[in-house]
Amino acid sequence: MLTKADDFPIHQTPEPIAYAGTDRNFYDRYFFNGYTMDGSQFFAAAMGIYPHLNIIDASFCVVLDGVQHNLHASRILGMERMDTSVGPIVIDVIAPLQSLRVRVSDNEHGITADIVFHARCPAIEEPRFIYRSGPRTIMDYTRLTQNGSYEGWIAVKGKRIEITRSSFLGTRDRSWGVRPVGAADSQAVAPPPPPQFYWLWAPCNFEDRISLYHINAEASGKPWNTRAVLCETGAAGPVEIDHCRSDIVFKSGTRHARAASVVMTDPQGGEWRADFAPQWNFYMSGLGYLSANWGHGHYKGPLAIGYEAFELAKVNENDLHFLHVQAFSKVTLTGPNGLRREGAGVLEQLIIGPHAPSGFTSILDTAP
Repeated sequence: MLTKADDFPIHQTPEPIAYAGTDRNFYDRYFFNGYTMDGSQFFAAAMGIYPHLNIIDASFCVVLDGVQHNLHASRILGMERMDTSVGPIVIDVIAPLQSLRVRVSDNEHGITADIVFHARCPAIEEPRFIYRSGPRTIMDYTRLTQNGSYEGWIAVKGKRIEITRSSFLGTRDRSWGVRPVGAADSQAVAPPPPPQFYWLWAPCNFEDRISLYHINAEASGKPWNTRAVLCETGAAGPVEIDHCRSDIVFKSGTRHARAASVVMTDPQGGEWRADFAPQWNFYMSGLGYLSANWGHGHYKGPLAIGYEAFELAKVNENDLHFLHVQAFSKVTLTGPNGLRREGAGVLEQLIIGPHAPSGFTSILDTAP
């Protein structure tokens, strides 16, 4: 089947773009978050395309006055991957790797927006994520991450938020490849492994630079994918750092951070440290992650639109559906020659199963 994408020089196989290899779990995804540096206003958006499931879905979330509002949409893809609209939610690429637009048109739930992302630093290609369970490949994907500023507006139930490039910063990412989407596999690899996943992602913005850190780790604590990046705004390229580590002080009775630090040694031997002071949690279920009703790639009919809202203070953060978070954090960056910067960012956390350095021994035990 020929589609609009076939008129662009982007083919990766001998087949039309509609056919993304042979793995039914192939996906292609957009993500955005944006925030004021004091954390008083926050939004996030995501869109996923699942070619073999023939589904596209999207979410737009706003945190305002202690309430998280989540707008969801899902439709049949119709094999047309260049149509990046799902109900009221639309993503447009204005200038590749530089500027993108997120729009939310009028809908019955009273959440609308028109926001443009502008890059502050070059897009950063993270190390390829490959994770296997015995002989089975569970994840195999590439991701780019880019920090930026925003302009535009959001309206929530009649309350309008003006967004300017000087007041709203944040991060976007793009990932594509294979990871579990849609209905669960009916037959796990033999013998079925116990659930285990350790993930931190920490993109930060400062006045004149950005930092980025991530880690996937085994139950022993050994990383299977990790990297840190520093980049001054206006620089030709980022400084990629392989020698990096993180430490978390957990909130008692949870698997979420009360404080965290990332230590990085640059190629010249200089030591950098980012200290995180989490302020509150954005719950990733609003974007479909671990969502009970709006999981990624699930068939919900020709077109479905949904909405829910909840008070952050009333969430049971130990509920599995709320375990995956981005903690809005104030961040202090220190570096060589007395450098010190105050900024903000998110500390994304998803920790399931054992993780020896954290003291976790079972699927959902919590910190003492």
